[in-house]
This record gives sequence, C-alpha cells and structure tokens, in this order.
Amino acid sequence: MGLIHIDLFTTLDGVAQAPGGPDEDAGDGFAFGGWQAPLWDEVVDEQVNSGMAGMDALLLGRRTYDIFAAYWPHADGDIARLFNRLPKYVASRQMPTLEWADSRLLGPDIVADVRELPERHANIHVIGSLDFVQTLFAERLFDRLTLWVYPILLGGGKKVFADGVVPTNLRLIEPVVASPKGAVLQRYALADGTPGVGDMSANDQEG
Repeated sequence: MGLIHIDLFTTLDGVAQAPGGPDEDAGDGFAFGGWQAPLWDEVVDEQVNSGMAGMDALLLGRRTYDIFAAYWPHADGDIARLFNRLPKYVASRQMPTLEWADSRLLGPDIVADVRELPERHANIHVIGSLDFVQTLFAERLFDRLTLWVYPILLGGGKKVFADGVVPTNLRLIEPVVASPKGAVLQRYALADGTPGVGDMSANDQEG
C-alpha cells in the first residue's frame, strides 16, 4: 500500500492561507498573501525538493488545482517537469473542466475514492488544498504530515487545523530541520490510538 502525504506551509500561529502569492487566496479579506516569500532560503528550497522524491501522484483541492494548472504547464525546471507528468486527482463538489494533462476528478464519494488511491500509487502528495485537507484530518485519511513552520504571527486567516480535527497521535519520523531564516521542518507519521492523559502532580511528588 502507498502513502498519502500532506505537505503544508504554516505560520507559528497556524495560518496556512495563501503562502505563495498575493492573489492566491484573498478570501475573508486576507491581506498577507505571499507571506512565505521573504522567508524562503536555500535550506527550505533543498528540503522541499528532496521531499518530492518518490512522488508519483498529486491529490489536490479545487482551488489549489486551479492555481497549479494556471502556472505549472507553462513553467520550466525539475518541479514543473515532475508535476506535469504526474497523474493529478482533484477533489471538488462541482464538475470543473480539468485541462491540465492527466487530471482526474474524484467521484462524489471523495473519501472512498481517496482510500483507493494508495492501491495505485506509492507516494501521493497533497500540497496546500487547505479546505480539502480538513476532510483528510477529520477522516484520519493520511499517512505523513510535513509542516514547514515559519517564525511569524498573522493573527487571522485559514488555519492548518480548523474545526473538525479528530484526536490523533502523530510520531516524529526524522530530526527537525531549521533554516537560516527560522523556518522549521517537522515530518510526522500518523500513529495508532488517540492522545493519552495523565496527572503531572505525580511527577512533582517523585521530584
């Protein structure tokens, strides 16, 4: 079985809306589109590119798909060549026309269709697609979560973890990487069970 990876860029206060540019998503009056650009550096670039090793499918929400489809078919470079040749699966409540090569619309039962994808692909990556990601979190329908956390606070905007997230255990699967401009890479695997609880006063008594 393959793996479903969720890859997200987020601020320290959890905002993941429109990291790439001012016109990416100005919903609800969001005024900080492109907040990631000043904090991009060579370490982020290297780690983002290496994180795509083995990727053999893209799984995208409709908004992110539209942004990608308008840009990547006309771009050059390794990422453009990778994205353009991969199969693209799109989650949408509507019936959009998908003109980017090898794009496929998921059926009305999106969760069931997503569950079948790891039978066809080894490494399926969800990039951005913040609204769609909430469904994946709610269904625990992912295997890996990669977060780039940037040292800024925006105070408002769409969050990585919005309403509907279910209690979930994660396991850090490699050492944290920090970039020169302060971005921190964290890679997690979905773990069994739900978060446990305890009583910290027991630690005080032992001390």
